[in-house]
Amino acid sequence: MHDCIIIGSGPAGLTAAIYLARYHLDIALIDNGSSRAALIPCTHNHAGYPGGINGRDLLERMYTQAKSFGVSRQTATVTAIEPVGDTFIVRMGDAVAEARTVLLATGVVNHRPKMDDALHDRALEQGALRYCPVCDGYEVTDKRVGVIGTGDHGMREAMFLRGFTQDVTLIAPDAEHMLDESCAKALDDAGVERVDGPCGGYAIEDGGLAFDTAHGRMVFDSVYPALGSTIRSELALAAGARGTDEGCLVTDEHQRTTLPGLFAAGDVVKGLDQISHAMGQAGVAATTIRNELNTRHPLRR
Repeated sequence: MHDCIIIGSGPAGLTAAIYLARYHLDIALIDNGSSRAALIPCTHNHAGYPGGINGRDLLERMYTQAKSFGVSRQTATVTAIEPVGDTFIVRMGDAVAEARTVLLATGVVNHRPKMDDALHDRALEQGALRYCPVCDGYEVTDKRVGVIGTGDHGMREAMFLRGFTQDVTLIAPDAEHMLDESCAKALDDAGVERVDGPCGGYAIEDGGLAFDTAHGRMVFDSVYPALGSTIRSELALAAGARGTDEGCLVTDEHQRTTLPGLFAAGDVVKGLDQISHAMGQAGVAATTIRNELNTRHPLRR
């Protein structure tokens, strides 16, 4: 019987593992190897790294730190979380683990443009394809930027990026744009160009990402897909926790979900999808877990 099972070893999961291990708790860290942070070519928003740091390098450093306090990571995909009294059964296919508490740090998965994986990864590594304007809008200052999206979400992403460069184009992913009058006016007032889709024929050309549109072939220094994401909250929702309409988990100020004993931190929770925010939530969750377990029976007897 573990004190806590952490599902996901991105920045939130690893931060929680460090905290809980240093609280002398018995924890299990389970991960399927798909942290979104691993896709970051170089983050400059993470304090303490003046030259920036690669996402995989950051995760490896965090895991090395966790290992120094006795944390080991199990590679597996969790298929179910089942509350049983005041404990939980965590299923990984035929394997089973038990814990007094569970912390879900499973994050989200970005919806990608329709391109092959090799091209996608190459474009991402070169900065021709980017997913987070909050993270790296600074890097596209005064460059030619394309945003693949439409509707309110596409408009808001294009308008956010307009704060970094005057050259922003919003391209509909499939056919004509779906923009109401207020969205169209906001884009027009900001000088954001609008181009209909569909988008296709992606390739790296002239140091940027090129693709076909209804207005011909276009090349951008960087392209941001504004296609939404899948929030990996299904395990908690199936167990009975409450989510928002978008699928984010609802938590209180201590990162408790509506299911007692189940906690959540990071991008799976509604909030700013940033490493710093995820780590802060994880610290709060881990400390609350420690204090709640201590009320059940004193720790370090």
